[in-house]
Amino acid sequence: MRIGICTGGGDCPGLNAAIRAIVKSIKKRTNIELIGIINSFKGLQENPPQFVTLELNDVTDIYFKGGTILGTYNKSSLEEASYKSYLKLIKRGYELLKLDGILAIGGEGTQNIAKSLSEMGINIIGIPKTIDNDLPETDRTIGFATCVDLVSEAIIRLQSTAESHDRIMLLEVMGRDSGFIALHGGLAGGAHIILIPEIPVDYESVCERILARKKIGRNYTVIVVSEGVKIPKKPEDQTSSVSAVIAHELSKRLNMDTRVTVLGHLQRGGTPIPEDRILATKLGVFASLLVEKKDFGKFIAVDGSHFRTVDYKDLKRKVRRKISLDDFTITTAESIGICLGRKIPSGKMPR
Repeated sequence: MRIGICTGGGDCPGLNAAIRAIVKSIKKRTNIELIGIINSFKGLQENPPQFVTLELNDVTDIYFKGGTILGTYNKSSLEEASYKSYLKLIKRGYELLKLDGILAIGGEGTQNIAKSLSEMGINIIGIPKTIDNDLPETDRTIGFATCVDLVSEAIIRLQSTAESHDRIMLLEVMGRDSGFIALHGGLAGGAHIILIPEIPVDYESVCERILARKKIGRNYTVIVVSEGVKIPKKPEDQTSSVSAVIAHELSKRLNMDTRVTVLGHLQRGGTPIPEDRILATKLGVFASLLVEKKDFGKFIAVDGSHFRTVDYKDLKRKVRRKISLDDFTITTAESIGICLGRKIPSGKMPR
């Protein structure tokens, strides 16, 4: 067989570890030829298609490197007619390279394209990757753990400067419409308030938490804000980040100095932590075993400590996983006194 490997969407730590695992697992047991597709599916659109052959020497010591040795491409949404043309070009490249299948490492956009290609008869296996951890069907995705580690470190650093200046420090993190990065990073870093898209922001509850801290001599507060938090915006606020709008509102209500830090693409870069390297390696090996069995048309999902497959035909399009309000992580955060932007049913505000 001749199998292509591609990494799609935004880059994240752990992609190279997955590529390495696929190549090592397959090359040590089979004579399957492996092709690295350059810049995701865009490499198959080119004429001629852009690719490199992958041998064991090509993946030596890449597991700790951030980014992806194959490059990536984040395709924006297209009109239906353009999307169909886009898929046809990918299929043409697939046929020109005489591929027998593709391993697509990517998030929601990549897996939506993979689903369409599977429906067109292309053999494909999907590996879950996104720092947002918002892919349906899977508990974990490559890149999430490293992102949470970075957010946690940023919160710890903001604590000292917030305390030194008696400030409210807001840290805005990625996540689109899901709050996994904010909730897990905030919990790990010891944030005092975490605002996520799944819970509407109640300014009164937020202010109450800040004032409760001041009453016991803690004149500073660190707030983690997920970029997808929904808040009312005035016309003059439309170009401001969500954290900047919240900071302005809190400053006005509490007469306290506020500062905003937006982590941005720092969350995507750098060396993957061991948890991501291990997850990526296990997913790469699992995918290689599916290739050997010619078990295509599947998306790999992490289910606790186990892996399972989901048929692409059963994978819903353009669906992002959100935090369930009965998630024990929410219970944990509120039980130790972290405000999630809503009133705590127990009544008494914990310290």
